[in-house]
Amino acid sequence: MKSEFKKDDCVTLHIEDIGTGGEGIGKADGFTFFVKDAIVGDVIEAKIMKLKKNYGYARLMKVLTPSKDRVEPKCPVARQCGGCQIQEMRYEAQLAFKQKMVQNNLERIGGLSDFEMYPVIGMETPYAYRNKAQFPVGEDKDGNIVIGFYAGRTHHIVEQTDCCIGAPENGEVLRKVKAYMQKNQIRPYNEEHHSGIVRHILIRTGYHTKEIMVCLIVNAAKASCLKNAEQLTESLREMEGMTSVMVNFNTEKTNVILGKKSEVLWGQPYIEDFIGDVKYQISPQSFFQVNPMQTEKLYAKALEYAGLTGNETVWDLYCGIGTISLFLAKNARKVYGVEIVPQAIEDARNNAKRNGIDNAEFFVGKAEEVVPAFYEKALKQAQDSEAGKSIRPDVVVVDPPRKGCEEVLLETIVKMQPQRIVYVSCDSATLARDLKFLSANGYAVKKVQPVDQFGHSVHVETVVLLSQLKQKPDDYINVTIELDDMDITSAETKATYDEIKKIAGSHSAQKIKKVQLWRH
Repeated sequence: MKSEFKKDDCVTLHIEDIGTGGEGIGKADGFTFFVKDAIVGDVIEAKIMKLKKNYGYARLMKVLTPSKDRVEPKCPVARQCGGCQIQEMRYEAQLAFKQKMVQNNLERIGGLSDFEMYPVIGMETPYAYRNKAQFPVGEDKDGNIVIGFYAGRTHHIVEQTDCCIGAPENGEVLRKVKAYMQKNQIRPYNEEHHSGIVRHILIRTGYHTKEIMVCLIVNAAKASCLKNAEQLTESLREMEGMTSVMVNFNTEKTNVILGKKSEVLWGQPYIEDFIGDVKYQISPQSFFQVNPMQTEKLYAKALEYAGLTGNETVWDLYCGIGTISLFLAKNARKVYGVEIVPQAIEDARNNAKRNGIDNAEFFVGKAEEVVPAFYEKALKQAQDSEAGKSIRPDVVVVDPPRKGCEEVLLETIVKMQPQRIVYVSCDSATLARDLKFLSANGYAVKKVQPVDQFGHSVHVETVVLLSQLKQKPDDYINVTIELDDMDITSAETKATYDEIKKIAGSHSAQKIKKVQLWRH
């Protein structure tokens, strides 16, 4: 449909759906518009910002009739900040949206239908849940230090030090760092000129331990760039729970937040926290789920789906600091973990020692490279059945980044022939793509459980159980034997396997699913 609209036109829209990015979707004269901050049921006035051939983008100007699910956002800068895309939506409606998104992606992208879908597990209180926050540091047009979050799809910093989904301690930390920078005339980083010192402030908190880590990411190679750093550490140490004050070095012209090296200014190079009864060391680079209470629910479901009895071999791919590996190890015979970040693997090994877990082994590298190479080598070396048993997994667990699994890794998983695959995903679109591959290669999707780890955003975690089919559908042929064409007596109507193989020609007898004897 050709649009008769022009940029800057105002249109009235009835929002009928919501996109995967949280944008409201409405139509004017049959032409589709996407509108940030609009939700299903709203009637709005919107200004057209961009037009494509078949759709356009518009800015919410006025809510004419609010949806029954519309609420006042708790955060005063919710519209400007890019962190919470749907905070204006009632929480129960958020959960319904996420449930529908996962279901639709599995059906439309994955082509899946025969699976058990469970209601999304939500939070009791969807605020103050994040145990990690990374705040960019910059300056306004007057040269004043600004700390907050990037506005959606920009690198413009919206000032905000008291994020309502972050740890309550974050605001005090940021005010102390800002005061230190002002007193010592330490400038924030300038992306355009690649100048200045402080790029980001990373804060990690232990939900159970109440330990706090503060890490300044600097545009320098040495900690001496932070003059009078003892003033900063002394100020931060006044806070209850302060455990670690660090500096991370990143001199690259990049959007990647953390550099490869860090140094302790005061305290330990890590904090600790629990998932269940397993204690973890968490360093600046560690991947650790940001919502501890929901993570326990997520991992409990992964453990349930793994179906461990204590005799199984488990491979945990994208294992991070061993969060899932060690959670599973107490119920498995052996766990192998793979992760690309060397510091994370060091943390995983330390975490295993600290928890007295000696049946978990960890490897550094890309899962899509390490697993195929290790598995092929191990199979060649495994001459006896017991050695083979120690390598061949009963369960494979994958918890990949948003891009999902590389196909070479999925191919290797299929070759490993685990009885069960537990897929933990933070992006249901790439999850659906990967499930489609696994479903076409001998595995059936049995159970799907969404878990809301990221209240007020469009993201949702999903844990899926896949079971190995006894045989793949394309592994079989049907053989029909015309009895009228055969000189047999009633006593000879039971054909032997050798006879069936001869009739079937080149096909293997193992692939014969059905033998039909037919007399006209």
